[in-house]
Amino acid sequence: MAWLRALYDWTMEKAAHPKAVWWLAFFCFIESSFFPIPPHPLLGLMCLAEPKKAIRFALIATLSSVLGGLFGYAIGYLLYESVGVWLLGLLGLSESFPVAACYIREQGALAVFFAAGTPVPFKLMTITAGFIEMNLLTFALAALAGRALIFMVVGVLFQIFGAPIKRIIDKYLGLLTSLFVVLVVGGFVAFTQFAKADENPEAPHVCDAATDVQSE
Repeated sequence: MAWLRALYDWTMEKAAHPKAVWWLAFFCFIESSFFPIPPHPLLGLMCLAEPKKAIRFALIATLSSVLGGLFGYAIGYLLYESVGVWLLGLLGLSESFPVAACYIREQGALAVFFAAGTPVPFKLMTITAGFIEMNLLTFALAALAGRALIFMVVGVLFQIFGAPIKRIIDKYLGLLTSLFVVLVVGGFVAFTQFAKADENPEAPHVCDAATDVQSE
């Protein structure tokens, strides 16, 4: 997917832009509702460049992402048929939509928190939460907790260990990338097992085969 690589390279260029903070806020906002490239690499590069500002950058990323999540919620709540369906199709998330809706109904805030705090496409959960009319305050608090977890940990680590972290990334980039993939897969497995905690562990979860969804 050459267009995705080009989009990624363009995003990375913004880390060196004089107004990088504004670009960070912008990307975090749109990534939570429709943009396919995660803002985490941009945040990491900015933290590497200025470790003393890492927590500030992480706070900006967190708040901007939550605001973007609320925008995604609004798309699902108000514009699902006209905009949401098209966006999910463009992002290749249409088949995941019924499953996401099922998990939000079954797990509530936990499902949103999990998506906000892991590499699971957060935009899928924000649009879906709006469509099924999840309680807005519950959604916002879960999104804030999850986004704070994933961004503020980065900020704190870079603020404290800035230069050493850069050396580790430079030396073990391939290994860290593989570890990241393992953590993503492990996160999905852990979430699924948690969702099955009160059920027969040998039976598939009710959401695994979800193919339809209706608003509440």
